Amino acid sequence: MSTKQELISEMLEMQKKFIAYEQSGQFNAEEYYVGEWKAYRERYQELTNQVREIASTEANFWK
Repeated sequence: MSTKQELISEMLEMQKKFIAYEQSGQFNAEEYYVGEWKAYRERYQELTNQVREIASTEANFWK
């Protein structure tokens, strides 16, 4: 199992990749939603869910 910091680090790397893509002028909404970037979005959401779960457990928020 990954640590919260490892998950956040992966998310930050993914954000850098997306920012570079967006600023390249090559951004294509269709590719982002149904094409090549669909897997990116799904992985990012998975990471978000994992970080939220870990943080909630740490904070003893959701039992």
